Amino acid sequence: MIVTLSETAAILASAQRVVITAHGNPDGDAIGSSLGLMHILRSLGKDARVLLDDDIPAIFAVLPGYDIIGRPSAEEEPLEADLVVVLDTSTDRTGCTLQAVKAPHLLNIDHHQTNDASAEYTYVAPARAATAEIIYDLTRELPVKMTKDMAMCIYTGLATDTGFFRFSNTTSHTMRAAAEMLDLGVEPNVISESLEQKPYKTVRDIGEAISMTKMFADGHAAGIFLDEATTARMQSTEAFIGMIRVIQGVDIAVVLKVKEKDICRVSMRSKGIDVSRIALQFGGGGHTRAAGCTLLMPFEDAKRTICEAIVKAIREHQDAQTKRENP
Repeated sequence: MIVTLSETAAILASAQRVVITAHGNPDGDAIGSSLGLMHILRSLGKDARVLLDDDIPAIFAVLPGYDIIGRPSAEEEPLEADLVVVLDTSTDRTGCTLQAVKAPHLLNIDHHQTNDASAEYTYVAPARAATAEIIYDLTRELPVKMTKDMAMCIYTGLATDTGFFRFSNTTSHTMRAAAEMLDLGVEPNVISESLEQKPYKTVRDIGEAISMTKMFADGHAAGIFLDEATTARMQSTEAFIGMIRVIQGVDIAVVLKVKEKDICRVSMRSKGIDVSRIALQFGGGGHTRAAGCTLLMPFEDAKRTICEAIVKAIREHQDAQTKRENP
């Protein structure tokens, strides 16, 4: 059921025990929006907690509440709650969290245009740059007084999903929201310096990954493909895609890594081509310029499959552009 922003606020207001979750491999928006909503609901006297079914990068330790993020367990007795809130993804990408919580109601809040609206209640706002921007909007609908703790989390979601306000999804509304977070005491340099910190090994890994870059689609695509052994010894792969996205002439950048045997995670970025359409073919989703999916197949098969899909998308885009220029 699709709901409005005010209806979303009413659903949150009516619940006393709330479990908040987001997608696996959580990024700044997933973590920031989850913690931001937790602080908001706790300020209203509610029992709110965050459960994320994946490792949480240590760079986010700067965020208030980082140290109390829980990890769900499907083997223990289900956690009782009134409401589960899934943020920044459709409900099928939350790992075992939904199985680890027993609640009568499920609310999904997202900004991805590919959200399948399968939850009991779904609020999707594709015009918002980040789910954290929706959490900011909700503060206008709830009787809450914003605090610095809330602001730090919301700002982090805004900043990371916009490339620190460089990407095309940045709007005047995004900037006004960020400005308000600054007025509440957020120090942008503290957030950025924390998120930019990388262990020496990670820097070494970035160098190795860049040396492994493969160009294809006549130079219009660049990819880093990490098999299981390579993925396992890499400390972090988060920075890889940004490194190759900037290559001159590249329309689509892709990073494929083997999470475990026959499970390959794919991240894509583009400079205009709709990569969410590619991700949707494989059960994934995302935005026009940033999307991802999981391929349940061996590494070499996954690599071939995603490269073929990218080449096809680039060719279709080029053909459509030619037709527009030569009607």
